[in-house]
Amino acid sequence: MAERIVIKSERQIELMRRAGRLTAQARAYGASLVRPGITTKELDKAMYKFILANGGYPSFLHLYGFPGTACISVNDEIIHGIPGKRRLEEGDIVSIDIGACIGYEGIDKKTGLPVGGYHGDCAGTYPVGQISDEAKRLIAVTEQSFWAGIKNAVAGNRVSDISRGVQTCAEAAGFGVVREYVGHGVGSKMHEAPEVPNFVEAHRIGGNPRLVKNMTIAVEPMINAGTRHIKQMPDGWTVKTADGKYAAHYENTILITEGEPEILTRCGD
Repeated sequence: MAERIVIKSERQIELMRRAGRLTAQARAYGASLVRPGITTKELDKAMYKFILANGGYPSFLHLYGFPGTACISVNDEIIHGIPGKRRLEEGDIVSIDIGACIGYEGIDKKTGLPVGGYHGDCAGTYPVGQISDEAKRLIAVTEQSFWAGIKNAVAGNRVSDISRGVQTCAEAAGFGVVREYVGHGVGSKMHEAPEVPNFVEAHRIGGNPRLVKNMTIAVEPMINAGTRHIKQMPDGWTVKTADGKYAAHYENTILITEGEPEILTRCGD
């Protein structure tokens, strides 16, 4: 049986606006610290402290056993990079994927996860010092593909209309669109129905739901400079490009409205 899509109440949407704003602020704060010499663990620790200091809790920490506040992925790492001792170097690109929970009642002692509350989820890819023109183009097109997708995020359209916008933009630039990982609903759980692919697939398992006012979804293009194919690393988390070329990631949580979608993960930028 397919998971039910949760349509949010006005009260729930307001909590998600608060969670989204904090998540976006944490992403921006992390991006401001990106420089040659900093370790991915130092970035992660700074964002952890930032979220706690502003009344939230990191949504990713302990989720499915993940050990960090943020997924921090460098160069050919597409997603789910584990923060650690790696020092960023001039010419690298680094993706920061982060979530924050607002309005939670406490932390479950067994799981380490927040009890209750609502989540925001967003990501971006950033240059470390001076980067190549091709890396700049990859980052730019990845973000552009997000905007191309959400132009179609209108009540009455279907999820595949978002997918088509992302895929068309990225592939027109000659880049590969990751198939194995997709966007998703967001709410009282970090991952809810529906799945939001970045490509169009006929007869997709889970169907092709129609977009409805007050749906909240994360749209997150994961775009490779070369092949779309991936490889899973032995740590069980990190996902890399199969050909070793760079990858970029851009994501926001959005609200479906009667008109244009509202970006929930914004902090005034």
